[in-house]
Amino acid sequence: MDNRFTRQLGITIPIICGAMYPCSNPELIAAVSEAGGIGIIQPISLTFVYGYDFREGIRRIRQLTQKPVGMNVLIESQSTTYYKKMSKWLDIALEEGIRFFITSLGKPDWVVERVHAAGGIVYHDVTHRHWAEKGIECGIDGLIAVNNRAGGHAGEESAESLMQNLGDLDLPLICAGGIGDENDFAQTLSLGYLGVQMGTRFIATKECHSSEAYKNAILKAKDQDIVLSERITGVPLSIIKTPNIDRMGLKAGPIARWMLNGSTTKHWMRMLYGIKSLFQIKNASIKGKRANEYWQAGKSVNGIQSIEGVRDIIQRFSESIKTPTQ
Repeated sequence: MDNRFTRQLGITIPIICGAMYPCSNPELIAAVSEAGGIGIIQPISLTFVYGYDFREGIRRIRQLTQKPVGMNVLIESQSTTYYKKMSKWLDIALEEGIRFFITSLGKPDWVVERVHAAGGIVYHDVTHRHWAEKGIECGIDGLIAVNNRAGGHAGEESAESLMQNLGDLDLPLICAGGIGDENDFAQTLSLGYLGVQMGTRFIATKECHSSEAYKNAILKAKDQDIVLSERITGVPLSIIKTPNIDRMGLKAGPIARWMLNGSTTKHWMRMLYGIKSLFQIKNASIKGKRANEYWQAGKSVNGIQSIEGVRDIIQRFSESIKTPTQ
């Protein structure tokens, strides 16, 4: 599986474990990297959920693997406290030797500038060609194409459509969404993607610290059970439909909708949603409190039949296909 993507990152299997709040615990991140893929640090998970000082959290992961790991940088307005924290975490990650970063949501120019100065690589999450072109203007090195089967903040286009619309941009293209088993993996690579990013598949693993209730919900769910809710982060989020989600509804209320439509007020509304959901999602996903049942998942649930070890999953995926050098 030697290609432009794996050579850039220094990995052997073209699989990214996507950054997940609250499921990106150090043991999961390290297990994916140690098995030949690459695990991605989600800073809020590392610090808020698992209680690490950020630098010490990275060092804990380094105790478990010496292979490459990455970091997710969520981009918000530079006037926010969140930006200041993320900026500091980025500097610490570079100091600790992290050289692969995935940016999400905003303009990644300031991340690219700092990472490239340190000899690192930046890939950018995109759901549409417009955002890919904006990222290219900022100097990104690759694209994570987030499709309409992804967990978390899903896109609107299919994997096939994104390949058609982004495939001519001459950057490594990674598919995010809908990969639950080795057949999905093989089919995705056959479309021309150089690798995949998976989240839901890695939640249902022995190394992930999510609750048994959450893992079992993934095993039981089918793709028709995955719905998009605006009421958790302010941006459509893929979650498993539960009685609690039915009671809450999927659409933002009129005041929230007005704020989300404003160029300035949308940041405040997302922050309000975010503060509330931080605790609710943590309680449901990690502590197993069923009252909330905020269980993020993508439509890859169709291919997930059991809770397995990370190494077993990656080995099975790697044996399912041989790709030519690109």
